[in-house]
Amino acid sequence: MKKKVLVPVLWVTFGVLIAFPIFSLTYYTMIRTSTPMFCASCHEIQPAYDAWKTSSHVNNPQGFVADCMDCHLPPPHDTFNFFYAKTLHGLKDIIVHFKDGPEAYNRIEAREHAYASISNEQCQKCHRNILYIPDKRGAMLAHRSVLYPREGYEKRCVDCHRNLVHVDRKKYHYKHYGQPYRSTGI
Repeated sequence: MKKKVLVPVLWVTFGVLIAFPIFSLTYYTMIRTSTPMFCASCHEIQPAYDAWKTSSHVNNPQGFVADCMDCHLPPPHDTFNFFYAKTLHGLKDIIVHFKDGPEAYNRIEAREHAYASISNEQCQKCHRNILYIPDKRGAMLAHRSVLYPREGYEKRCVDCHRNLVHVDRKKYHYKHYGQPYRSTGI
């Protein structure tokens, strides 16, 4: 009888004393390293961060901000794939940085690789009601062909919306102010 009670108590104690703190630290680390500011701390990513800051994914009339993780990683509720992809991307970036050095970073090649990995589902996490654009019939029809493609005619969101985010701009436009502002490389 003692053994029947002692074993579960030991497992619960182990979980509370060891597993829970390790899980908490891992989760805390993942959250802290999932911010655009953290991404920008890498020298190679700084130009992409600057271009993102001037894009409609940051400056829009709704005040919504789509950060790096929203487009470049699976959704956080897909926990295993999110942790796996984040860890894989992070390790790859660190290895490339220290093995090849920052000067070996090819921004154009990295951008093409990133676009190739972005799925329609990642865009549709935020852009949900893309079939209702009453003043733009052409856009509604184009979106319909993405959501309900004929076999062999599949399209991706980034096929048409390629130059929205990581594009260097000398001026950018805050839609809610109606005035263009000069990019200062923020």
